[in-house]
Amino acid sequence: MTLRDFALMVVVCLIWASSNVVSKYVVSHLGVPPLFFAGVRFVLVALATAPWLMPAPKPLWRILTVGVLMGAGNFALLFIGLKTATPSSAAIVSQIGAPLTAVMSFLMLGETMNRRRIFGVSLTALGVILVMWDPRGFHASMGLLFVLAAAFLGSLGAVMMKQMDGVKPLQFQAWVGFSSAVPLLIASALFEPGAIEPAAAAGWRFAAAVGFSAIVVSVAAHTAYYGLIQRYEANLVSPLTLMTPLFTIGMGVLFMHDPFGPRMALGTVVALAGVLIVALRFNQLVSLVLAMRPRAQ
Repeated sequence: MTLRDFALMVVVCLIWASSNVVSKYVVSHLGVPPLFFAGVRFVLVALATAPWLMPAPKPLWRILTVGVLMGAGNFALLFIGLKTATPSSAAIVSQIGAPLTAVMSFLMLGETMNRRRIFGVSLTALGVILVMWDPRGFHASMGLLFVLAAAFLGSLGAVMMKQMDGVKPLQFQAWVGFSSAVPLLIASALFEPGAIEPAAAAGWRFAAAVGFSAIVVSVAAHTAYYGLIQRYEANLVSPLTLMTPLFTIGMGVLFMHDPFGPRMALGTVVALAGVLIVALRFNQLVSLVLAMRPRAQ
């Protein structure tokens, strides 16, 4: 990987980490209801990517299902969780998505699930439990249970997406936006009466946050990431996304004053180690380290 592309990967991970902190600010500090925030976000995504909506991928029911799972379901539950969970803890719990995808791929697609991957899945689950566990009782981490559910829906959508071919990144974003915006706004109208008032009261702060989340995060950063996936092996690029939870922890502590004690640190190390074991073989890990070394363009 060239130094330029590695720098692009760092920027992408910084943007994703910023999104976690911004989303926490919107739903917790500005008081904007999470379903409404997610709905407006996907309206903007759908509008920005509308030129890439057609021709519709086939089968249509699958792309709609994938869009709802990875869009409406995933983000709605994540934003609900962020009302009470810290960005740092949510970022680590979300890492369960990679092992969940591996397990679902084994169950639904018949992919290989060897001892190394089983160990990695178990290690990640242990790390997530350490992060979610509270000395006062497991029930105190209710927000993180929503984050866990969000990761499950995202993983299910990812596995279903593996069964589709030829869907380009911007086309995928267009269908996620199209299939998610209306259900989220309907759900917000039903379960969040008066949701528009706190958004209007927040004014430019809400407008800036939702614009950043939709255009910079969903459209720009994800498209850049998919471009890197196309240029390099997924087993090289995907593990680099582990910079995202690390950046999120730093931003969460710095800007949101997230607590970060020994239990959280241990859970972070264990969970991220498990994700690496699931994603990489030993020789690929060596290749990853070598690829991160700067070299001439």
